[in-house]
Amino acid sequence: MFQDKYDVIVVGAGHAGSEAAAAAANLGCKTLLVTMSLQNIAQMSCNPAMGGIAKGQIVREIDAMGGYSGIVSDKTAIQFKMLNKSKGPAMWSPRVQSDRMRFAEEWRLMLEQTPNLDFYQEMVKGLLIENNKIVGIKTSLGIEIKAKTVVLTNGTFLNGLIHIGDKQFGGGRAGESAAYGITEDLIQVGFESGRMKTGTPPRVDGRSLDYSKMNEEKGDGNPDKFSYSNQTKPLIHQKSCHMTYTSLDVHDILREGFDRSPMFNGRIKSIGPRYCPSIEDKINRFADKERHQLFVEPEGWNTVEVYVNGFSTSLPEEIQFKALRSVVGFEKVKFFRPGYAIEYDYFPPTQLKHTLETKLVEGLYFAGQINGTTGYEEAASQGLMAGINAALKVKEQEPLILKRDEAYIGVLIDDLITKGTEEPYRMFTSRAEFRTLLRQDNADYRLTPMSNAIGLASDERLKRMEYKFNEAEKMVAFFKETSVSIAEANPVLEAKESALVSQSDKMFKIFSRPQIELDDVLKFEKVKSYLDENPLDQEILEQAEIQVKYSGYIEKERNNANKLTRLEDVKIPEFFDYHKIKSMSIEAKQKLSSIRPITISQASRISGVSPSDISVLLIYMGR
Repeated sequence: MFQDKYDVIVVGAGHAGSEAAAAAANLGCKTLLVTMSLQNIAQMSCNPAMGGIAKGQIVREIDAMGGYSGIVSDKTAIQFKMLNKSKGPAMWSPRVQSDRMRFAEEWRLMLEQTPNLDFYQEMVKGLLIENNKIVGIKTSLGIEIKAKTVVLTNGTFLNGLIHIGDKQFGGGRAGESAAYGITEDLIQVGFESGRMKTGTPPRVDGRSLDYSKMNEEKGDGNPDKFSYSNQTKPLIHQKSCHMTYTSLDVHDILREGFDRSPMFNGRIKSIGPRYCPSIEDKINRFADKERHQLFVEPEGWNTVEVYVNGFSTSLPEEIQFKALRSVVGFEKVKFFRPGYAIEYDYFPPTQLKHTLETKLVEGLYFAGQINGTTGYEEAASQGLMAGINAALKVKEQEPLILKRDEAYIGVLIDDLITKGTEEPYRMFTSRAEFRTLLRQDNADYRLTPMSNAIGLASDERLKRMEYKFNEAEKMVAFFKETSVSIAEANPVLEAKESALVSQSDKMFKIFSRPQIELDDVLKFEKVKSYLDENPLDQEILEQAEIQVKYSGYIEKERNNANKLTRLEDVKIPEFFDYHKIKSMSIEAKQKLSSIRPITISQASRISGVSPSDISVLLIYMGR
């Protein structure tokens, strides 16, 4: 039934598991993906969308490295938006509404076409561990499958408990059973575990809604896409979302159920996501607000099922229904299913190395919600890195660890490993100190070469990246070398209420002005001639624009990153005894001994470790 021994076994086929399995298999490792339901591979358990603020950058990074999330998102998108376009390019974030059924189908089809990848449908109920080393898994049928490495991507399934009002039942997702046994095995070998909570809104029948009473939310007029590859194309036709609001009447109805809410009566003790609170939490915490936005999101091209974004709840189903019927446009709403909250086991991620391998058990990797994160994109990026590093370990090659100035993925993993998390972790642009470097437009520059070097990103991807980079650089050089006359420059400057020039000037200087946009520069005759001889697509033109307009900021941030990199180069011995440093604070000794940072830079980011502690450590190490 199975081969004697797999290189990599991935447990769970959500977003993390799917990326992990694809990465390991594409790196040449014999890989097995085990899931309780092959019909629900990469299921969008919550909202039918990919990307968003900071999350869109992560999807582009996954794509730049040869992962599948960007391609699947493009192929199954029903609407595209570039968020924050009014701000600088460090804040631009792509987002798509997805066709939920097509998304899961496309993921399964891509995985089935991936060489070296086997599938098996059953619950994994235990781990085979010998001498602090993983040797395989055990299924609910008692079957033992041997492996050199194992990646756990269990999502919300570990001892999952679903809450709807005063009802509760075991489950990892609506209609699917929870997974039991793995937590207990891990605790037995010394892991620390905790509980977290997340929630989801009701799904409703779109035929019962009155969209004429809501605000229509259209996609971009000239949509982009996620993937840097030529496997996908931007959307031609798009489907609209809509927006409506709660009201004081809705809030009063919701309050009727507070005494039966598991959030308020003490039944749920775990912590939910701060930045995606339930509707009952919102009206309780923000009692002064008269209304909250609800985004009405279609679940696909052809289905009538609708996702009510902003109405996540675990209140009794009759309260949910009564309250929604008081929302404008929802007066005749019909439910497909009520919203619910779910509690599940997670393992504080300070128990991991930067490779996402556990410190306690060699060859065992964690990715996704098991590490305390929330969001498809955060999970997928961890899965990608866990799959890569499991494969590299099997091949006895150096691990791949992304730094904080190289990728949002690097920020995410470093935050988890170094700081841990006591609430579901979500990525924001504000978490990245080098966000001008980590833009969504240049993820291929940053990551495709290193992914290609380990054999994951294809040569074709590398060539596309190099062509884009070289052509953008040539155009920037053209702007630096080419002057524009007073007669051509001043009419453009006057129209944009920018100071006029008294002599011809370099285009780079004119273009650098904040009021001047790409479309203005494209009016200059020499630019027209250049593009006639060198036809360039919009992606390259935008890249050249960013390099011109933000060159000062980019250079400054790169210099800051280089300074910090020097501390990344100062390695701390693996078994360093912090307790022998008498002048270091007790908290610092405890934190450093627990997390065991590998560099001085990582040590400096641990909460509770002060600059003076770092100074003492550097002196003790002879620096």
